[in-house]
Amino acid sequence: MMNRVILVGRLTKDPELRYTPSGVAIATFTLAVNRTFTNQQGDREADFINCVVWRKPAENVANFLKKGSLAGVDGKLQTRNYEGQDGKRVYVTEVVAESVQFLEPRNSGGGSGYEQQQRSGGSGYGGSPAGQGNQFGQQNQNQNQRSNQGYTRVDDDPFANDGQPIDISDDDLPF
Repeated sequence: MMNRVILVGRLTKDPELRYTPSGVAIATFTLAVNRTFTNQQGDREADFINCVVWRKPAENVANFLKKGSLAGVDGKLQTRNYEGQDGKRVYVTEVVAESVQFLEPRNSGGGSGYEQQQRSGGSGYGGSPAGQGNQFGQQNQNQNQRSNQGYTRVDDDPFANDGQPIDISDDDLPF
């Protein structure tokens, strides 16, 4: 069996962040996803899809996304039900996000922290907030600086392209 949902759309309002009694963060938001076709009047319609994300990614969504932000959601479709105030059974279908990608820079119209986080060494979600950096991103940057210091001339670099075709057999490829 397979249950996989991938969406790209804009938030219809600011995410709502709550905490369970045991302290687990949960954020809910609605994503407006444009349909690929237009109606008879030539207007493009959209579907409004409820999404839920848990734990640290939920806090990041609440901190970095707002109404109008462009986001990518990867998750699964889930249906739950509960008894409403009028005693009737209420069914809710929503996407439980396993990953939320922030698809715009924070200072653009929609605004998220993704690109700012990438520049500062953070991750797209679930990592450290923008400006705090990330030990792994810092490590990679330092490692790149060290590895580039060893070469002073182009002909010292064994990976420099001198314009000649590379002779490599299919057996040497890892895939």
